[in-house]
Amino acid sequence: MRIISGRYRGMKLLEFETEGIRPTADRVKESLFNILYGKIAGAKVLDLFCGSGNLGIECLSRGADEVRFNDKSAESCAVLKKNLAKLKDGNFKVTCLDFTACLDLLAGKEKFDLIFLDPPYRLEAGREALEIIAKRGLLKDDGVAVLERDRNFEGEIAGLEKFDERKYGKTFITFFKAAK
Repeated sequence: MRIISGRYRGMKLLEFETEGIRPTADRVKESLFNILYGKIAGAKVLDLFCGSGNLGIECLSRGADEVRFNDKSAESCAVLKKNLAKLKDGNFKVTCLDFTACLDLLAGKEKFDLIFLDPPYRLEAGREALEIIAKRGLLKDDGVAVLERDRNFEGEIAGLEKFDERKYGKTFITFFKAAK
């Protein structure tokens, strides 16, 4: 796993030794960031189920102003902190909370240009997180929330509009914006 572009291009990230952890593949990440081109520089980003920090560090590398990383797994937070220690600079914050506690902490205090949601596929945490994000108004008016999962997204989220979905092998990337 490596950083694809920007000031940390080529930097190798530490990975997990535990089975069942599934970082976003480089091919999927490259396609995702091509779609988001123009939204990252200067952005305030939330990487909610951050794991090793792969997506958030890619954003820092590409000029995001600030990234908040969150994961409830102690192992993920340990790997994340080692990866962040490799950065020469960067404005970031780390919380190691359940996603609902993290979103409650941010409610009324912060809004984000980009929110990445890459929860374990076996959970429906992505839908629940999107519902909380919409209710708490955590996405800026022109912001984008990106959900990664192993199947297409069906249904609706009150307050959010699904505007795109892409499939890469077994991975589906779904894009949401604030409903007008």
